[in-house]
Amino acid sequence: MAISLSVVLLLGIILVVLMRGGSIKAGPAIVAVLFGFFLASTGMADDIQRFLDSIAEMINSISF
Repeated sequence: MAISLSVVLLLGIILVVLMRGGSIKAGPAIVAVLFGFFLASTGMADDIQRFLDSIAEMINSISF
């Protein structure tokens, strides 16, 4: 849950920065948000979550 919340927050900040910088307009940003919202309600949501969890575990296991 904490990872999901931080990823959502990070992606939201990136989206706002892109909109303010003029790299992406409001229309495509809304489409991207709606795509993510509807994608989360499909059967692919569990596979995507497992993939993101495995990436987070891999990053966490890297020690410097």
